[in-house]
Amino acid sequence: MAVTQRRGRRIMMTPAELDSFLTAARTCRVATTGPDGRPHVSALWYVWDGQALWLYSLTRSRRWADLRRDPRLAVVVDDGREYGELRGAELSGTAVPVGEAPRRGAACDELAAPERLFAAKYFGLDAVPHDGRHAWLRLVPETVASWDFRKLPAVGDR
Repeated sequence: MAVTQRRGRRIMMTPAELDSFLTAARTCRVATTGPDGRPHVSALWYVWDGQALWLYSLTRSRRWADLRRDPRLAVVVDDGREYGELRGAELSGTAVPVGEAPRRGAACDELAAPERLFAAKYFGLDAVPHDGRHAWLRLVPETVASWDFRKLPAVGDR
């Protein structure tokens, strides 16, 4: 994963901070490109396994259709209300479908860990309740840009 920040390095997250942030946050915004070139952004739940972002997407969604045509995407995960609290990360790369689509629960070793993480994070369960409407996308980030405005000096400290 390449760090693409030339500016803002003093507020970028360390690898440990980024890992902790992506693990704890619950919702991301996924940006895809439609057939006419227009961007499409949608909110989605995800899990981070330390190397990849795993997205559990409806297979009959505009997002899924966009990614079948052009698998490039950008994902933003952010947090904070006040300016000095803002933090987040933008990850971009290529989405790769993993397992059956839609997912009905057939054995797939590659999905064991992300499904366990997802079930615990969002449902408090040991296993994902498959509904036959969603499928998994894996994003191993090619580029990452992060920010944590809590690292900025307070207004009175400048």
